[in-house]
Amino acid sequence: MLARDGYPTISIVIVFAGLVSLAASYFDHWTVYLVYGLMVALVGLILNFFRDPDRDIPSDDNLVLAPADGKVVLVDEVEEHTYIKGKATQISIFLSVVDVHVNRNPISGTLEYLEYHPGEYHMAWDHQASELNERADFGVRHTSGWKVFYRQITGFLARRIVYNVNEGEQLQAGKRFGMMKFGSRMDILVPPEVEVLVQQGDKTVAGETVLGRFVDSHSSPVSGKKDRAEISNT
Repeated sequence: MLARDGYPTISIVIVFAGLVSLAASYFDHWTVYLVYGLMVALVGLILNFFRDPDRDIPSDDNLVLAPADGKVVLVDEVEEHTYIKGKATQISIFLSVVDVHVNRNPISGTLEYLEYHPGEYHMAWDHQASELNERADFGVRHTSGWKVFYRQITGFLARRIVYNVNEGEQLQAGKRFGMMKFGSRMDILVPPEVEVLVQQGDKTVAGETVLGRFVDSHSSPVSGKKDRAEISNT
C-alpha cells in the first residue's frame, strides 16, 4: 500500500525515469543498461519511501502511541509554553529516509491547537530543529482531559509537511493524519501524568509502539489541584 500523499511525487519520478530511459536508448550498449539500472533503482527508492503499511493499533485508550516510525533520539524533561504550558516530557523521534514517513495520531481526543510555522532546514537531529525548522504544531486534549503536544519537523532533506486534520476535529489514536516527505523528525510532549515507557535509542513503529501510559486517565485536570495531587501519589 502506498501513501496517497505521495502519488504526485511518485508520478513525477516515474515520468522522469521513463523520459531518461527513452533518451538513453540512443546511447551505446553499456550506457543504456547503466541508465536503465539507475532509473529502476530511483523508482524503487521512491516507492519504498512512500509505502504505507497497515498497523495493529492497541485498543487501550490510556496509551500514548508513537506518531512516527524511527529512532528515539531524545527523552528529556522540559517546560512547554505553547499548549501544555507547564512541565512535560519531550520524546523526539528521528526518521531516516528508509523509515515509513506516514504519521499517526498518538492519542484520541480533540485537536484544540494547530499551527504551521515556516522556517529553516537544520539537520533533524539538531536540537535547534524543534524551534527553528519548518514545522506544524498540534495540541490535542486527550479524552481524559490532559493535554498532549506534538510537532512535525522538516529536516535537511525533508522540504514538505503534509497534514489532513483541522482544528476542532475529533482524532482517533493510531489513525493516519499526514506525513513528512523524506528524512525528518517528530517531537511529542506529554504531561507529568504520563508514565514514559521508552528511552533514547529505542525504535518506534507509528500506531503500534507505546511511548507512555496515562497514570490515571479517569481523573480530570479541569477538576483542580486535588486530582493532580492524587495522581502524584499513585
